[in-house]
Amino acid sequence: MTMLALGLMSGTSLDGVDAAVAVTDGVAVERLGPALTVPYEPGQRERLRAVLGGIGDVAAVEAELTAFHAEVVALLLADHGLSAAEVDVVGFHGHTILHRPAERRTWQIGDGQALADRTGIPVVCDFRTADVEAGGQGAPLVPAYHRALAAGIARPLAVLNLGGVGNVTWIGEDDALLAFDTGPGNALIDDWALAHTGKPVDLGGKLARMGRVDAAAVKRFAAHPYFAVRPPKSLDRDDFRTFAAALVTGLGAADGAATLTACTARAAALARRHFPKPAMRWLVCGGGRHNPALMAALAAEFNVPVDAVEAVGWDGDALEAQAFAFLAVRSLRGLPLTFPETTGGPAASCGGRLHRPRET
Repeated sequence: MTMLALGLMSGTSLDGVDAAVAVTDGVAVERLGPALTVPYEPGQRERLRAVLGGIGDVAAVEAELTAFHAEVVALLLADHGLSAAEVDVVGFHGHTILHRPAERRTWQIGDGQALADRTGIPVVCDFRTADVEAGGQGAPLVPAYHRALAAGIARPLAVLNLGGVGNVTWIGEDDALLAFDTGPGNALIDDWALAHTGKPVDLGGKLARMGRVDAAAVKRFAAHPYFAVRPPKSLDRDDFRTFAAALVTGLGAADGAATLTACTARAAALARRHFPKPAMRWLVCGGGRHNPALMAALAAEFNVPVDAVEAVGWDGDALEAQAFAFLAVRSLRGLPLTFPETTGGPAASCGGRLHRPRET
């Protein structure tokens, strides 16, 4: 049975909320509908940044975040002539402010019941907790959706998502999955750009393209023990912050941006050591694919094609939101969201909590 689902994603890049519609049975994708991205205004972005790590006035930021998501839902529906009654479920990821799976802790803020009440649509949220409590990493969650989208594409295939953290899905010829966080995604570059230019991103890779890569710093970066750890494995957005900052201390703005961009690409390249077989192609999604300097750095690391996902007809800006629409339907159907090969949990696990709108 197919459902019309609406997915929402607020990623670790802190850029805004993505929303997308998918018609799916949670196994295959029948049709993809409209999508949009609504950026956070600077003050809201900084309030969200201030609670990373689970500090500060989390409750107030959570209430603001939930209300903003409700506005995004209303905007998407209004822009495309849809009514709330036509939507079977909303997949609401919330925003990760703390991820410590080794301590069996993961924290995504966002009030699922409040969102259901505001939108009048059933909401599935809290996708990660069940896997983390069972001993899994709780991330990445998107591999099952990558596999569904990749039907018909030659395998083995690697799908690299570059949000604040990078993660990769390896898909084998027999639909086998392997997934894990590769290392930093945009986070190091974004934080450097904010500190040195006052802008939250290195737009168009302009700063990095003016700089020179410190090869010795990249070599030290690649020696970080995380890269040798066998997957599944996952990261918090800021796990590499102190380590990377020490590597680029003393570099100018442009050279630091160039070096951190090269480090991010090297992290993805180091993921290959863990693949059962080499990938024939890499497809890149997430905000990082919009950075020409980062895409060039990736191309320099690989001897196989590296393309933005638009090359195969996917919408890279909407992909993660589509995934949470897909995962919400899987949750409603009791299908697994995570697998030992993607999160390291002891068994395939169905997560998510359903909230139905309360009558007023």
